[in-house]
Amino acid sequence: MAYKPPSAKPPAALLRQARPLRLLLNQAERLEHLQRLLESQLQPAAREHCHVASWRDGCLLLVVTDGHWATRLRYQHKRLLTALRAMEAFGNLQRIRFQVQPPVAAPKRTAQANALSGVAARSLRETADSIQDEGLRAALQRLAAHARDDS
Repeated sequence: MAYKPPSAKPPAALLRQARPLRLLLNQAERLEHLQRLLESQLQPAAREHCHVASWRDGCLLLVVTDGHWATRLRYQHKRLLTALRAMEAFGNLQRIRFQVQPPVAAPKRTAQANALSGVAARSLRETADSIQDEGLRAALQRLAAHARDDS
């Protein structure tokens, strides 16, 4: 008798059946809803720099990408507080906290130097031969030495 594994379930079904996953999904959906409400009250330029981190006990924690945007949003604190309190989802909002957290950037790739073609190197050498200034001639010859082999 061979073991037959149960058939695969769609991810959405798994998220809705397993209790811890269901709770996590509900919290994520709630934060997404709060984010949309917040964005409706923010200036268009500030929307990509401000995200809802948590909403607990009347305190809304917003994560801001840099100090510049945090300062701009702090100046609008009273207006934001009043506008958000008017919404049902933020009915018991007492305070808004701003936390600066720069976005995690992908590691930078090292720049690769462009190789000098044989034709360009030959042109540099010919130019160097016609130059009277010794320093400039030497510099052009050093530059021509960096040519890749086209053979």
